[in-house]
Amino acid sequence: MTLVPLLLLLFLATGVQAAAPHLPKSHPGGPKCVPEGRWLDPTDGKTLTNTALLRHLAKKRVVLLGEDHDNLEHHRWQLIVLAQLHALQEGLRLGFESFPRSAQAVLDRWVAGELTESRFLEQVRWDEVWRYDPAGYLPLFHFARLYRIPMIALNVERALVTRVGQEGWHRIPGNAREGVGDPAPPAPDYVDLLAEIYTRHSRPHEKGEVNDENDGKHMERIKADPRFQRFVQGQLLWDRAMAEAIAIALRDGAPQVAAIAGAGHLMGGYGIPHQLADLGIHDVAVLLPWDGAIPCEALKPGLADAVFGMAPPSRVAEEPPRPRLGVYLQRTEAGVRVTKVTPGSVAEAAGIRTDDHILAIAGREVTEVGQVVEAVQATPPGAWLPLTVRRGEQRLEVVAKFPPAEAHER
Repeated sequence: MTLVPLLLLLFLATGVQAAAPHLPKSHPGGPKCVPEGRWLDPTDGKTLTNTALLRHLAKKRVVLLGEDHDNLEHHRWQLIVLAQLHALQEGLRLGFESFPRSAQAVLDRWVAGELTESRFLEQVRWDEVWRYDPAGYLPLFHFARLYRIPMIALNVERALVTRVGQEGWHRIPGNAREGVGDPAPPAPDYVDLLAEIYTRHSRPHEKGEVNDENDGKHMERIKADPRFQRFVQGQLLWDRAMAEAIAIALRDGAPQVAAIAGAGHLMGGYGIPHQLADLGIHDVAVLLPWDGAIPCEALKPGLADAVFGMAPPSRVAEEPPRPRLGVYLQRTEAGVRVTKVTPGSVAEAAGIRTDDHILAIAGREVTEVGQVVEAVQATPPGAWLPLTVRRGEQRLEVVAKFPPAEAHER
């Protein structure tokens, strides 16, 4: 029942378990309030013709396309919309949340046709930086290269977002902020939404508190918690970084920027649109995919300029979920370091710990994050995968035992 992507990085940085927020509620409706294959205006609940919507979008300097990162249908929808925008607007540029600013030179080389697909994914550190299945995004990247449409890296490094979640934005020195300016203060409704996320999915380490999102006093305590405040600052950093990258492209002469980002950064105008407005950019349109798994009461005026009806995710699933080890990895000079172990994961059961370095898998030495990802994904359900790790001065042998196919989780 979610449209919003999982804010995984922020949850990990603040000790909060990942899950998607409930969308704000408004008027009730039936299960098919957005017909499949049609556009709907959340303001009045009326359907829009594709022609009318495109006329509206042609007047905007920025078009923001939301997604659930692992939903292939969302990416197919984005490709069709981008193709129509490109037909209307010469000079269109495409921005992607999936790339940090450090990858910009690689994006330029890809669009220029200088890199193979595999080299491109390797050089942007896809398996380290983004980690979602590239199959959903590659058609978008090939579209940009085919028409020589400049691609813009909108994001910052994961390490910076994690650091903000741990220390707070104002403790980050200027030379470590990757050029990002101070975010505009969040709208109160945005803080309320983030507090709801934080409260619903925080770990049960505050057993003395009543974990009830409807308890006003409890919510006020949450908002006053420095950990929650850092959580908000991390989200604002993310929003601000992407807004500034879009603003720079417009300042450099782009007549229109279409940006691909998680729906949670767009809905209600709270995230990227709010930061763009602070930068003086108001000609912004937000488009969201909408499937039958989302309740109609989530529709609300101001949620987006338009939502597009799609089949529920269960009807478009094409492949079984890939094996998950349950770790976050970082390539360092010392090798592949485990930066986080997901509670309840295969890795935790195997005894892998944060700060372990993975040296070998099934007897084969590994030095890159991509090698670990490839080995895990090649492991069939129910199989055992031996790993060699270094923990301090110790060299340990552990075995990752993957569940059978019916027990796999996404």
